[in-house]
Amino acid sequence: MISKNVKELIETKEFISMASCSLSGRPNAAPKFLLKVDKESLYLVDYIIGRTFSNIRENPRASLSFVDNNTLIGYQLNGGVEIIDSGPEYKNIMRELHDKQMDLSITRVIEGVTKGKAHKSYEVAIPEQFVIFKVRVEEVVEIRPSGTLKRERI
Repeated sequence: MISKNVKELIETKEFISMASCSLSGRPNAAPKFLLKVDKESLYLVDYIIGRTFSNIRENPRASLSFVDNNTLIGYQLNGGVEIIDSGPEYKNIMRELHDKQMDLSITRVIEGVTKGKAHKSYEVAIPEQFVIFKVRVEEVVEIRPSGTLKRERI
């Protein structure tokens, strides 16, 4: 189970970096839109359906990373990945994705108006073709600014 503290940190992120590797050793790291987090999994949207997608089809393992900007502690979440691109779970996720897309777009517009914050784009557009990566977290690594690591198997 993902700890409450780590879950709360992840939920403040809109995008998270996902690293994958093909069986032949070709690595890839790319930001993915974070849809949701539950007790043991993260759901990420892959808009491009490129190298990450082909790597995960070959080798369904990934490493996710992000930093807590307040403490400068980095986190790495490692685990197995399931590609969700059809079926009942996909349909439920589609509704959640639409709602999150709308909320994020509204937030960006309000930020632009109230804070005078200029964004190059206010709408979060979802392309017609995409997949969802369901990453089941098996290990959480905490990377402290001092260089020490704390590993926790889940």
